Amino acid sequence: MATRGAAAAHSPPFFSGFDVALLLGVLASILARAASVGVCYGTSGDNLPAASTVVGMLRENGFTVVRLYWPDPAALAALAGTGIRVVVGVPNDALPELATSESAAASWVRQNIQAHPEVTFRYVVVGNEVPAGDTRHLVPAMENVHAALAAAGLLRRRVKVTTAISQGTIAVHLPPSAGEFTPEALSFMGYVVSFLERTRAPLLANLYPYFVYTLGLGHMDASFALFTSPETVVQDGEYGYQNMFDATVDALYTAVGKLGGTRVRVVVSETGWPTAGGAAASVENAMTYNQNLVRHVWKGTPRRPGRKVEAYVFALFNENLKEAGVEQNWGLFYPNMERVYPITFGA
Repeated sequence: MATRGAAAAHSPPFFSGFDVALLLGVLASILARAASVGVCYGTSGDNLPAASTVVGMLRENGFTVVRLYWPDPAALAALAGTGIRVVVGVPNDALPELATSESAAASWVRQNIQAHPEVTFRYVVVGNEVPAGDTRHLVPAMENVHAALAAAGLLRRRVKVTTAISQGTIAVHLPPSAGEFTPEALSFMGYVVSFLERTRAPLLANLYPYFVYTLGLGHMDASFALFTSPETVVQDGEYGYQNMFDATVDALYTAVGKLGGTRVRVVVSETGWPTAGGAAASVENAMTYNQNLVRHVWKGTPRRPGRKVEAYVFALFNENLKEAGVEQNWGLFYPNMERVYPITFGA
């Protein structure tokens, strides 16, 4: 028979209202520090900090997921064991070989994924905005990389194979209910969507309201591009749109749905605003767009309210080896690691 002391020792702990409040406060503090967006870590610069230093920056700023455009060994080594999830790219020039050789795909996976067992991979992105002349290689390469991951037992870690498309593949943005791909994109997107639907993988898309606005594609006011419109700008049936970001995401969902992708989730793999080098490029506009993006993604879109949009800010640094103009001026940080402008990454 148990004694009262033993029974007391096994009694469930008592939590006072103060204890619960304190626990919830700690949890809220942790969530507030975690960034609500991911970030794109490009390396087209000759003055960027070491990868180990960059990973320290990611952690200090609460980023829990980062996009790499190629399997940079230094970056992957620095990310090992951090818990930061990694979206890693397969460069476009590798697609022809991966599409035609299962052994080449197995070798790529072995050298760039299996070789980094302590890295938490989220997506393997086969190609980024693949040029029209190479799209015939896209889905065969995705299939072979997927098969190589499966053979290596890595699909059990929920690593998904996908690709990243450009804003230019969308022919109709407004209204979102009429969203559709360009004829050129339709020549390969049906196969892409079929693959993603079958493998339950998302479609990554590089979406820039900045370009839609500055190129006059949406005939919009700047406030619609910057998340600052005080009222509905586009009424699409029962759905009202106050910003171009939501409209583009929902237009893409419509276009994907027309190709049978009813379960394909859209991930915004690049978005941002430049600080210099082109029309409407300024520190003020970049800060406004990106800060509003951070706060907005949790809300979802009018067609998917309350369902957070997974999005990645482009880019971590200004990169001086890119083409002169806006391409060099998308960074949240200068290469010396100073912020280009004040911004909070937590929602």
